[in-house]
Amino acid sequence: MSDIRKAVGIVFANMHDELVKDLTSDRTMGSVPFGGRYRLVDFPLSNMVNAGITKVGLITKANYQSLMDHVGSGRDWDLTRKREGLHILPPYGGHDAVMYRGKIEALAGALSFLRHSQAEYVIMSDCDTILNMDFREMLDVHLKSGADLTVAYAHATLLPGQSRNTVLFEVDETRRVTSVLCGTVANGPGNISLNIMVAGKSFLEELVQESMARGYYNLDRDILQRSCGEIHIQGYEFKGYFRKIQSTKSFYDANMDLLNRDVRAQLFPENRAIYTKVRDEAPVRYGMQAAARNCLIADGCTIEGEVENSIIFRGVYVQKGARVRNSILMQGTVVGQKSDIQYMITDKDVTITDYRTIAGSFAYPVFVSKGSVI
Repeated sequence: MSDIRKAVGIVFANMHDELVKDLTSDRTMGSVPFGGRYRLVDFPLSNMVNAGITKVGLITKANYQSLMDHVGSGRDWDLTRKREGLHILPPYGGHDAVMYRGKIEALAGALSFLRHSQAEYVIMSDCDTILNMDFREMLDVHLKSGADLTVAYAHATLLPGQSRNTVLFEVDETRRVTSVLCGTVANGPGNISLNIMVAGKSFLEELVQESMARGYYNLDRDILQRSCGEIHIQGYEFKGYFRKIQSTKSFYDANMDLLNRDVRAQLFPENRAIYTKVRDEAPVRYGMQAAARNCLIADGCTIEGEVENSIIFRGVYVQKGARVRNSILMQGTVVGQKSDIQYMITDKDVTITDYRTIAGSFAYPVFVSKGSVI
């Protein structure tokens, strides 16, 4: 196995915010809540820590207050260290600087962080893909192939409309990338980018500097697609469970997947835990007439009504006579007495008053924004 101590991690917290505007209006993609107790950033951070990476840069752009509150000093990921550890990298520039538009500009703002690192390789990940991956194996593939860049992909079936926000790779028999497709209209099977890359640090620094000089800012379109025949891009196929968050509906589906025991086993194996901020909460309190079927219910909840096929975050209160089905209730949500809701996503601190009936559908779940009262 490769020496993972020679690698540094980069996590992009704000990439793809525009795809889930309901969820990212006042937070980053990385701090979007998931699965009752997690945030999306927990997955790339945990994947890096489980691989043995001890220095990680978390690149932010806007609305990152909740992200900073969640990750803190990095203690919950064992990244609180005198040397190395977790580094928050906010936008940096002069008075005429603009918010970065893509990964190249984001990396340009993080060049100082990379230069001060003793690492030889950089492992980069977005926060939009939910998976549990062994990054050491991917780094091994990168080193053995002698590639300039190694990209992770999964062979899966594209749904109608999904390809517009997806990068696709064509690979040869050695899994070397021969073509990169960005924003094309395609259905059926394909090699879907997981937005995870490995590169040599020196190569990446030179690539970023040259790209900035040419006015490039989109790593996928301006570098991978244009230079596919000029640089060696190696593919690494991931064969486990994954979900890409590209819409409110895909966010709903990813949460509902957790009700499947096989999915939970793949996402949360004993030997590669997914870490998150630890909160000391009391166990769930169930009323005398409560009923819960096929749900994930976090600590700190009070369930006096009926919940079924739902993901319930911390501190949710379902009052007497209320029914919650096929829904995602985020932290602090209150469902009033005799209310009946199904196919709904509530952001934090939403109140559904008594005797309300609200129903979305499997194809179009209803989203209620943070702090709303219905």
